[in-house]
Amino acid sequence: MKSKSSNDSRITMEVRGNVFLIGINRPDKLNAFDIGMLHGLSGAYTELENTADLRCGVLFGYGNDFTAGLDLANVMPVFQKDRSIVPEGGIDPWGVFGPMVSKPVVCAVHGRCLTLGIELMLASDIRIASRDATFAQIEIKRGIFPFGGATIRMPFIAGWGNAMRYLLTGDTFDAEEALRIGIVQEVVEPGRQLDRAIEIAEVIAAQAPLGVRATIESSRTAMSAGPDEAIKALLPKIMELMKIGDAQEGVQSFIERRTAKFKGK
Repeated sequence: MKSKSSNDSRITMEVRGNVFLIGINRPDKLNAFDIGMLHGLSGAYTELENTADLRCGVLFGYGNDFTAGLDLANVMPVFQKDRSIVPEGGIDPWGVFGPMVSKPVVCAVHGRCLTLGIELMLASDIRIASRDATFAQIEIKRGIFPFGGATIRMPFIAGWGNAMRYLLTGDTFDAEEALRIGIVQEVVEPGRQLDRAIEIAEVIAAQAPLGVRATIESSRTAMSAGPDEAIKALLPKIMELMKIGDAQEGVQSFIERRTAKFKGK
């Protein structure tokens, strides 16, 4: 277990083996994001992307809530001037204002999860919610609309009607409804969400890293460019992966009936 420093102490980073824990730590303000925290979260995701030994991220919040979303009083004046939500060269945790992380992220949610928090979830790959979690995309009630990816991803994930039901009303919904419409994959007892997210992340981190990233890349291509474009890339990518050591290790471990030890090359 190893902690890493962040440009903003309200974004924590901790290494556990090949898993990278990223914490949102401003509980006195319901973990609402100001500009410093947005930059700090981008820095954490950039660390995940650029560190070879880190194979899977886990995003979670401290205190009673995951996040109340944006600290609008702080962020909006800055955003209106230069839109510097993501530092130059940084990874965008929302995948809207800059490049997305190419490694998987498991998101653990509890308490209130509002606006940009839902969009963080939707940009993650697997979402775990505590039974006490509540959700609301309330931008429509503030005279704006979701601009962190909800209008793009929620219709794909939840279906058009389910997405519009909450995007257009700003109504609150609970963890069971989030599970029903597919924006979370599991609902657990309060206090269990982070442990469960880490369990899943550790399973992912034990798989072949290049295979994991290729899976994410193929799936994202299908969503963004359509199935035909994803299909075109399947054969070239699998032929590329079959030539590397991890593929050979996978076959050998099967023959020897043992757990594979993947190295990411």
